[in-house]
Amino acid sequence: MPRRIFNGTVVSDKGNKTVIVRVEKNIMHPVYKKYIKRSCRYAAHDPENQYKIGDSVKIIETRPISKTKSWIVLGNETL
Repeated sequence: MPRRIFNGTVVSDKGNKTVIVRVEKNIMHPVYKKYIKRSCRYAAHDPENQYKIGDSVKIIETRPISKTKSWIVLGNETL
């Protein structure tokens, strides 16, 4: 099974070695056929604590690191 990669924005950096990343998706409404913006928040592992609120980052799915962390920050190279 391939690992998922998402682009998102850091919304919290309060945890040690953890950032919260908000990922927005456009979903088509089944009846009205209009696109609706939906967002999910993922806890991602940031070992050097280098990302701050507002940074755009890529996250990749990985093995569970803790109870809520199953993602690692790849970086903020050209998104």
